[in-house]
Amino acid sequence: MDRRKGPSKVGHPPHIKRLSLQLQSLIRGRMWLKVLMGMALGTAFGIVLGPAAGLFDPRIATTLGEWLSLPGYIFLGLLQMIVVPLVLASIILGIAANRDVEMVKKLGVLAGLYFVATTAVAIAIGIAVALLINPGRHIQGEEVILLAAAPQGSQEISDLPELFEIPRIIGGLFPTNPLEAMASGQMLQVVLFSVIVGIAVLTLSPRSSAPFMDLLGSLQEICMTVVRWSMHLAPLAVFGLMAKFTAQLGLETLLGMGVYVMAVLFGLLLLLVLYLIIILAYLRRDPLQFLADAKDALLIAFSTSSSAATMPVSIRVAEEKLGIRPAVGQFIIPLGATINMNGTALYQGVATVFLAQVFGVDLTMGQLLLVMIIAVGASIGTPATPGVGIVILATILASVGVPAEGVALIIGVDRILDMSRTSVNVAGDLVASAVMDKLARGRLETLLDIEGVGGADPAPAESKITSQ
Repeated sequence: MDRRKGPSKVGHPPHIKRLSLQLQSLIRGRMWLKVLMGMALGTAFGIVLGPAAGLFDPRIATTLGEWLSLPGYIFLGLLQMIVVPLVLASIILGIAANRDVEMVKKLGVLAGLYFVATTAVAIAIGIAVALLINPGRHIQGEEVILLAAAPQGSQEISDLPELFEIPRIIGGLFPTNPLEAMASGQMLQVVLFSVIVGIAVLTLSPRSSAPFMDLLGSLQEICMTVVRWSMHLAPLAVFGLMAKFTAQLGLETLLGMGVYVMAVLFGLLLLLVLYLIIILAYLRRDPLQFLADAKDALLIAFSTSSSAATMPVSIRVAEEKLGIRPAVGQFIIPLGATINMNGTALYQGVATVFLAQVFGVDLTMGQLLLVMIIAVGASIGTPATPGVGIVILATILASVGVPAEGVALIIGVDRILDMSRTSVNVAGDLVASAVMDKLARGRLETLLDIEGVGGADPAPAESKITSQ
C-alpha cells in the first residue's frame, strides 16, 4: 500500500480503533457503576454533612464540602481543557476523510438541516413535558434564593435581534482571530474554522497534507489520553460534588426535586423513543438491535458526561456495528458531538419551565418560542463537556425574566441528568450518522463513490443499514 495515502484515510481507522479500545477498558472496569456508587455515597455523605443532621458547624461543613469537591473541579477542568483541540482535530480529520469538496458541502447542508430540526423537536418535547407535569409546584422560589451563587449567563439577551442586526450577527460567527475563539471557548466559531480548514485540506495533494494530518492525529490521541487519565477521577469527582450540593440544598429540597428529575428523564426517554422510531420507520432496522450495537458508546457517554470524549467509541460503533461508511461517520459524529445536542436542548426546555414555575413566572407563548430559538442556537455552540449546559441555561433564564439564582437548585441534581442527556446526545449522533449515510446513498451516490476511503468496503455496510 502506498504510504503517502495513509493520511488521506483520515480518522486513521487503526488510530481510532486504538483510542476506542482504550476507552472500552472503562466499560470492562464498570466505570459507569463506580460513578453511580459515587453519586449515591456522595448524596448520603452530604446529608450527614448538611445542617439537618446537626453534626458539623456550618463553616466546617462548607470547608469540607469544598475540599471534597476538589477532584470534581480537577475532573471538569481536564475535560474542558481538551475539548477545543479535540473537536478541532476530529472535525478536520473527519472532513478530510471524504476527499470530495462537493460531497462535504451537500452532506454538511443535509446534516445541518437535520440537526436544527431534531433539536427544535427535542426542546418542544421538553417544554411540553414540563407544562404537562408541572414539576415546579413542589418547590417555592424562596428556598433557593440564598443558596450558592448560580453560574451567570448573559443578561443582554432579552429579545430577538432586529432584522438589520442579523447580517452582522452571521458575519460575527466567522472568527477573525481563531486563537482567541479557541481560548474563549467560542465553540461555534471553532467549528466553522475547523470546517473551513478541513475543506481547504481537501484541495491539497496527499503529499502536501500528510504532515498536517499526522499532527492532528497525534493531537487527537493526546487529547484522548488526557480523557483516559481524567476518568480515573470520575467516581471521586461525582462523590465530592454530590456531597457538596446535597449539604447545601438539604435532603428535603432534593426530594422535592424528584419530580423535576423524573420530568427530565421522561422527556429524554421520549426523545430516545423518537430516535428508535426513526431507526424502525426510515432505516428499517430493529430498534432493540440498534441499542445493543450502540451500548458501548452509550455507557462511555454516561460515564464521562462528554460527547467529545466519547467520539472514538462512537466512530467505531458507527462503522463496525452500524455499518456506516467511514467517509460519513468520521464527518458526522465529530460534527454532531459539537452541534447536535438534542438531549441538552430538551433538558434546557424542562429546566426553564420548571424554574419559571418555582418563581411564579408565567411564560407566554412568545417567551416559550424565544426559549426554543435561544436553546436551538445555544445547543449548536455548546462545548461537549460536563456541566456546560448549566451556564447556557442561565443565559436562557435571563432572556425570559426568570431569576438565575434558581440554577443553584438545579446544580444539585444535575450530575445524573448530565450523564443521561449525554447518552441521549450520543444516541442522536449515531442515528444522525445512519440517516445521513442512507441519504448519501440515495442522493449523493456519485459524489460518495470514493472507493477505499477509510479503508472500508461500503458494500457490506449497506446491508446493515437497510432491510433485506
